[in-house]
Amino acid sequence: MTKDPKRFTEDFMAYVKAKNPGEAEFHQAVLEVVETLSEFLVKNPRYVEAKILERMVEPERVIQFRVPWTDDKGNIHINRGYRVEMNSAIGPYKGGLRFHPTINLNIFKFLAFEQVLKNSLTSLPMGGGKGGSDFDPKGKTDSEVMRFCQSFATELARHIGPDTDIPAGDIGVGGREIGFMFGQYKRLRNEFTGVFTGKGIGWGGSLIRPEATGYGTVYFAEEMLKTKKDSINGKTVTISGSGNVAQFAVEKVLDLGGKPVTLSDSGGTIYDPDGIDREKLEYVKMLKNYYRGRIYEYADKYNVQYFENERPWSVKCDVALPCATQNEISGSQAETLLKNGCFVVAEGANMPSTYEAEHKFLNAGILYAPGKAANAGGVAVSGLEMSQNSMRMSWTREEVDEKLKCIMENIHSMCVEHGKGSNGVVNYVKGANIAGFVKVADAMLAQGLV
Repeated sequence: MTKDPKRFTEDFMAYVKAKNPGEAEFHQAVLEVVETLSEFLVKNPRYVEAKILERMVEPERVIQFRVPWTDDKGNIHINRGYRVEMNSAIGPYKGGLRFHPTINLNIFKFLAFEQVLKNSLTSLPMGGGKGGSDFDPKGKTDSEVMRFCQSFATELARHIGPDTDIPAGDIGVGGREIGFMFGQYKRLRNEFTGVFTGKGIGWGGSLIRPEATGYGTVYFAEEMLKTKKDSINGKTVTISGSGNVAQFAVEKVLDLGGKPVTLSDSGGTIYDPDGIDREKLEYVKMLKNYYRGRIYEYADKYNVQYFENERPWSVKCDVALPCATQNEISGSQAETLLKNGCFVVAEGANMPSTYEAEHKFLNAGILYAPGKAANAGGVAVSGLEMSQNSMRMSWTREEVDEKLKCIMENIHSMCVEHGKGSNGVVNYVKGANIAGFVKVADAMLAQGLV
């Protein structure tokens, strides 16, 4: 075993790339973790000797299946379904389902690998998994989405269960889709169990679940600012995305006295220099959640700027919250953010910063939190939903929100504990990766070679 961390990283990545050729996003996710873990692993050879990292990058199980369904005209369509059950050392597999035409196995492997460490950080008993389909719900009727979801759930049902694998929602999978899949699972198994999270409030869902990821990201940003005796109050905040995560990030920024000025979707970005206030936010919720509209309609309604086919990262801000998708901040966009005075980046999505962008943030010494830490609020409340389902009870909105806030504060504390350098600067990427890894690795060591 080499005692040089750089050589360790190079050797390990050569091994990963040889076993997983052409999977760029998966390589990127693993590289970020190995780079920050290498020095720790060299000092703790028991993890290396037990091949813990090699076992963690290899999914325990990969399930791929076809999903046939018919549209409203009776035409037959075939989509592809996936579930990557990555690691169950600390609990049943837990992670979202994503419906989007661009996904593939590489994307799900990267997401599942990230999910293992993210779930570990919550301190809840959840392993990591991810899945979904190349089905595109946009432009489909409710009945078409229902038929697809029922077909998807029919195959998925044999691989999941409340003590095995508990899927949730993700991009393209909201309350409607979860409802259709849960209903089909219930019909097939003849049991009412908490096998999906993100359910409706009236049938097993948890209060604060839709808000959780956005709220959690802002709570984490606020914790980072507290280390500088500062707060979000009075700060200008740019936010990408316009779905649940972005909407509730805006809401919590407003609660804490900040001024959110951007939102985006795949078509472009709106910039509202006066700030997105509560009335405007309600319009966005109506536009995106009920009418499935496009964000440019906000620009038309409120007569603000719309940047077609652009992300928000050229807009001057103090705090940036990327809440859309992976690799949405490039190296050059990271430079622009820094030049414009941004000094806080909290990721509300999974790996939204490219490798180059991440290193620019780290080298600049700003407050930068990776998604596996700042984005953990959603799965944390999913875990709380699992607990409520097991106990056949519900907690109040205030109780769930307080538990969420406490979890995000604890994650922040773990990141500081493992990521604080001798100069006092906290590397949140390093802190999150080491803290998440140790819990999973120790459980794997205790359970033997499985």
